Amino acid sequence: MSKNKFICLLSTLISILVCFACKQTYQTLAKTQVTQQCLGNNTKFSLDFFKTNNQGKKDGRGINHVIIFNPKSEELDFKVNVGVSHRLYAKDNQSKLRQEYVPKLFHELITDENAKLNGQTPIAAINADYIDIDHKPQGLNISRGIEYSGAFKNKRSSFGISAGQPKQRQASIQAGRRKDNILNYNLVGGNGRFYRNGKFKDICQDLGELACKQATNRSMVATTDKGYVILLVNDAKANSDIELSQLNQELLPDMFDNVLEGIAHNNCLGKIQEGMLFDGGMSPGLYYNKKMYVENLGPIGSVFLIYRKSHNN
Repeated sequence: MSKNKFICLLSTLISILVCFACKQTYQTLAKTQVTQQCLGNNTKFSLDFFKTNNQGKKDGRGINHVIIFNPKSEELDFKVNVGVSHRLYAKDNQSKLRQEYVPKLFHELITDENAKLNGQTPIAAINADYIDIDHKPQGLNISRGIEYSGAFKNKRSSFGISAGQPKQRQASIQAGRRKDNILNYNLVGGNGRFYRNGKFKDICQDLGELACKQATNRSMVATTDKGYVILLVNDAKANSDIELSQLNQELLPDMFDNVLEGIAHNNCLGKIQEGMLFDGGMSPGLYYNKKMYVENLGPIGSVFLIYRKSHNN
């Protein structure tokens, strides 16, 4: 082989190797960028709101209004509010907890004095427990360690965030009070458990004809194995731009897993472990960052409130 041919061949090989290395570097950078953009992979992620279709894909005209958050975020704090005629946690002259219940709508429960925490109003809220005929919440509700519960507190599931320092906080969904008392801090009742230990169940038959197929506007919560929480309200009457379609419609119970697993996968939140319904029909409500996205006409048993801590706290 002549010297010129050898130099030409060597130059070609070097060019190929340089191009291959550039391609690999570009792919690595692109993959890193995508990973960093995925909320669940961001160690500083605290809270986000977006809309999705029924496959869990973000969609500006989606019917699912979604709040995802990290309970361990130092930026966040939590509280539960119920409909009472007095200050929350107030006691009577005999030092007994006052529980004088009154019917309140969603917007009232997220804006009254009892909705404030350290003087702050919530940045996000969702309706939660069912309400009884005496205006009392039906299930297990605990606000900052103080219980306001009804007849089904030991039978129905509840969702909550534990006490403790932010890095210690845990989300839980289960029936009755937790054995570890630190988990019994902020809890809201619900009903209709459709995920248990990572296994999905179509609960249409459990709900009955009305709740399954007729009262189809939904409010729900799910937790993942990475510790994240998904709050979701599906309501065609929402105060936002919605375009109904086959993949963007009110949810039947056999569709809950598709949307929740899609949200978890697309945002790197981990695998869905537990999930349950809040009160639906005339009750779903969702609020985020000074906008009421969903509110219905029925009184609410309880609400779950999220706060973004001020830098002064």
